[in-house]
Amino acid sequence: MTDPYVKQHIENNIATIEFFHPAHNSLPGNILAQLADTITETGKNDEVLVIVLKSGGDRTFCAGASFKELISIENEKEGEKFFSGFANVINAMRKCPKFIIGRVQGKTVGGGVGLASAMDYCMATKFSAIKLSELNLGIGPFVVGPAVERKIGVSGMSQIAIDANSFYSPEWAKDKGLFTKVFDSTEELDDEVQTLAEQLCGFNPEAVKEMKQMFWRGTEDWDELLQERAKISGRLVLSSFTKEKLKRFK
Repeated sequence: MTDPYVKQHIENNIATIEFFHPAHNSLPGNILAQLADTITETGKNDEVLVIVLKSGGDRTFCAGASFKELISIENEKEGEKFFSGFANVINAMRKCPKFIIGRVQGKTVGGGVGLASAMDYCMATKFSAIKLSELNLGIGPFVVGPAVERKIGVSGMSQIAIDANSFYSPEWAKDKGLFTKVFDSTEELDDEVQTLAEQLCGFNPEAVKEMKQMFWRGTEDWDELLQERAKISGRLVLSSFTKEKLKRFK
């Protein structure tokens, strides 16, 4: 696999949405936009009863947003647009009336942790360490923060946000409630994801829709909140501190 993509496959009322980018699944703006649109449209499809969200490749679930695009930001407007990418995907997941099962097969960083946090039920392998590295660049995990905090609490969120250089084990993530189960292999993970998806297809779609709204109660302001957070990051990425940091990575 060399070309980035977002693709969808529907079988037996289960929609599998898969994204991929050759740079460790670090996602550029166009792929994030396509992912958000695909989730939204799939949520409207009456044929679909449950959604599985996964990434291609073996080593990394998602390494966050595209670093190539990050270092090319020249003004606040571009910065806000860049950081809105994951905001739009998280909001699409939040508003989708179907349960979204997360299939995390490997490491996940930054925006990827936000995606995992926005899943309604997320399972992983023992290779799925997580990290919020944004503060190390002088930005901070502002956009994904609400989703991560909602899932693992203020204490867990502050721990991984402050300790921005460290990967945290999938067992730590499971203890905090981010992952529901951790498996020794991708094959075991896939079996369990399929089993759960099939079970959910036997539930009343109206009950699922009502439960989804109940689970996400209190997040009705996130369209505005995450956009405000994107503006903060878009401003900070232009700071002299962050520019110097990016030069070293570049």
